Amino acid sequence: MAAAAPDQRAMETVADSHVSDLPAAAALRSLGSSEQGLSSAQAAHRLQQYGPNRLAEVGIEPAWRRLLREFTHFFAIILWLAAGLALFAETRSPGEGMWQLGIAILAVILVNGLFSFWQEHRAGRAIDALRRLLPQQVKVLRDGQLAILASAALVPGDVVLLEAGDNVAADCRLIAASGVRVDASTLTGESLPQARNAEQESGPGNALERRNLLLAGTSLVSGEARALVFATGMQTEFGRIAQLTQAERKSESHLQQEIRRLSRLVALLASGLGLLFFGIGLALELPFWASLMFAIGIIVANVPEGLMPTVTLSLAMATQRMARRNALVRHLPAVETLGATTVICTDKTGTITQNRMTVRQLYLDRRIQDAASVRNGTAARQLLRNAALCHSLKVGQRDGRAVWQGDPMELALSEFGQRALDCADLKLLGMIAFDADRRRMSVIVELDGERWLYCKGAPEALLPLCDSLEHEGQAGPLAESDRQAFEQAQQALADRGLRVLAFACKRLDPDEPPAETGLMLSGLIGLQDPPRPGVAEAVGRCQAAGIRVIMVTGDHPHTAVAIAREIGLVRGDQPRVVLGESLRGMAAAQLQQLLESPELLFARVSAEQKALVVEALRLQGEIVAVTGDGVNDAPALKAAHIGIAMGLSGTDVARSAADMILLDDHFASIVNAIEEGRAVFENLRKFLTYILTSNIPELVPYLAYVLLGVPLPLTVIQMLTVDLGTDLLPALALGAEPPDPAVMQRPPRPAAERLLSWSVLARAYLWLGPMQAAISLFVFFLLLQRGGWHWGMALDHREPLYLQATTACLATIVAAQVVNVFVCRHPVAPAWSFGLRRNPLLLAGLGVELLLLMLIVYSAPGQWLFGTAPFDPALWWLIAPLALLPGLAEEGRKWLLRRQAAQAG
Repeated sequence: MAAAAPDQRAMETVADSHVSDLPAAAALRSLGSSEQGLSSAQAAHRLQQYGPNRLAEVGIEPAWRRLLREFTHFFAIILWLAAGLALFAETRSPGEGMWQLGIAILAVILVNGLFSFWQEHRAGRAIDALRRLLPQQVKVLRDGQLAILASAALVPGDVVLLEAGDNVAADCRLIAASGVRVDASTLTGESLPQARNAEQESGPGNALERRNLLLAGTSLVSGEARALVFATGMQTEFGRIAQLTQAERKSESHLQQEIRRLSRLVALLASGLGLLFFGIGLALELPFWASLMFAIGIIVANVPEGLMPTVTLSLAMATQRMARRNALVRHLPAVETLGATTVICTDKTGTITQNRMTVRQLYLDRRIQDAASVRNGTAARQLLRNAALCHSLKVGQRDGRAVWQGDPMELALSEFGQRALDCADLKLLGMIAFDADRRRMSVIVELDGERWLYCKGAPEALLPLCDSLEHEGQAGPLAESDRQAFEQAQQALADRGLRVLAFACKRLDPDEPPAETGLMLSGLIGLQDPPRPGVAEAVGRCQAAGIRVIMVTGDHPHTAVAIAREIGLVRGDQPRVVLGESLRGMAAAQLQQLLESPELLFARVSAEQKALVVEALRLQGEIVAVTGDGVNDAPALKAAHIGIAMGLSGTDVARSAADMILLDDHFASIVNAIEEGRAVFENLRKFLTYILTSNIPELVPYLAYVLLGVPLPLTVIQMLTVDLGTDLLPALALGAEPPDPAVMQRPPRPAAERLLSWSVLARAYLWLGPMQAAISLFVFFLLLQRGGWHWGMALDHREPLYLQATTACLATIVAAQVVNVFVCRHPVAPAWSFGLRRNPLLLAGLGVELLLLMLIVYSAPGQWLFGTAPFDPALWWLIAPLALLPGLAEEGRKWLLRRQAAQAG
């Protein structure tokens, strides 16, 4: 049957009103619909007009462009130029190993680019998760008949039917409802199901607060409903959050900024030295092409080809360590950023708390008691029976066994009430369903041959219906003083952040119809989603580490403050509690001032408002980590420097938008991850010092070759051996150093602190590097002199003496780097203060390094590939003590620093 034509005059009078402001009949007319729904023709026209009910992707960058970007960032360009120069040099001066160097650099670019693209491709797919959360099929009235359609076919004006357990596929206005309660936590963060009805609403208020609306992405906990669709796809509240999530772009991480800065420094240093020595070559009257080849050699020698693979692999290993501590990192640069975190904006439900309602306290026999102290005695029997029986839960299946399913609050009450062990011999006779206007529900049961009515509801709705009071198992009159005592107890429980319900009952006479009047008041029960074990200790560790924790929740302010006090987040008498609605009209300067408050909580916060808080903190220069588990958290997770989602209870949307996922949903795991992140920054500095040190003994021999006219002490392929061979595993071992025990007793490092600081550069380039260059050249010239070489004597690059001398030079550099790895473990503390068992990878890396060196020196394939020749084994007795000299000098420098610090302290 086709829907009746809408009344155009009626539509004109309501055109400017939201459907929630209109009576149900007027809402239907405003969308040109009726209680029988749309006709197939109307639906087809509207589907073409409004589009399918699905989430569209906004501004997605093509995969080919993202792949191209991985090969065109600044450091990649430097490597491209270095490879090009090396291959060009091979054409002008073949046989010096330049082609091997060029090919190796190209391989580094390829591996790093593909690995980085793979990491990014896995991330940021929140849109797919959003689609999975919406139901695939819906029950809708078309042509007056019930039809099962794909959710994408819904259009504004459709009438849908819903029942307990159904997900809502589009934004709807209720036109008929019975006992409807909805779980809106994915949109609002509110932990408790909310009652909904079909009554007309009026006055200001957003869609999330309207009691006659069902929004896409939510689900019915109980009841049945008929609803009018008024928004689909990206026009829904859910779609708005999807658009926010997609539009929010991740800013460049601190590590990425530092790598870019390091790239510029390397480019400036390499090109500057190249131009300088090109000019020196011309000044020495070297031929133009010889001077150019000299400059190219200087440039290539100063490009740390092994830096990017070492950084990438070190971060990947850090993610593995974090995973063992229940923190799964999705984006590699986030590992280092995490260590710089100064503020954590945390959700409450499912993050700080267990996301499971629990009975915490009761008001029974005129006093407030802890739930754990209540036993199944005469005094508590009726209250426990009521808690166990008065619910609308349904029996479902989980893991092959029958379990109760439904409202989490009713599940908690039922579990608590099972202490009334005599509930087995009963028969459920009827129910007066929960109603949002009555704010209560009742059940009628037969117990020991008698009929009983058990009622629960909001205290203010239930107390007027009671005329007697149960005290110590006996009924007595309900005096005015008793009513006042109940009201005071209700307020006291509410101030502790508890959700308070009143419970009453009465025995029904044989012919008495069940009615919620003349009840006997049994008591009050306060419920709460309790904090997770260990959260208070984790908050304490954050405070000791100088990290500020701010709760940003969609829940009630009373609940937020109570939980904050319980975990030690709030200690003062009057913390600053800011409602999300007040953020709407707040100027930027006001918000900035507000964030200076020492104890600050945000409650009743929407998705946009949470992201607004994050952005304001970022403008203050804070490094912000945001935790969350719901759809409403996704925009803020992407806006933050570090987005942290819950792995067990979180939605796919939150997990897809996050940089890190907590595998155990435990707030304490965040602190462990921050500890690892702080260690990563320190470890990056350690292996930067280690890697950059070997650049000098690679560069100086080349300078000596050109400026002094001596044989080249280290060939290009041997330089490559150090950069991408022997140095790689020890550098990775330094990147795997466990955190310093005192790392969480220090404040976060300043945001402006550089990864490649002057102290790191000076230590590598002006201290350790020159010493390594000196000892390696000493060994090179000593071996040549013993073989009969004298100054000015030409040596063929295939001459055995020359091959042995370059091999000895290479061996000395590698041996010095073996010592260097120990002194690089800490910039101040002595090397012997760190046990070898503390980092097993270090010994493994050194073992592989020495094995590679032996193969290069003494194996035929190694000699062929790297242009080496075996030298007299007795030379090792000279190389070993010489390699120790830079290490001893560095330990002397550390001792002086410790002495100065002790005298100053």
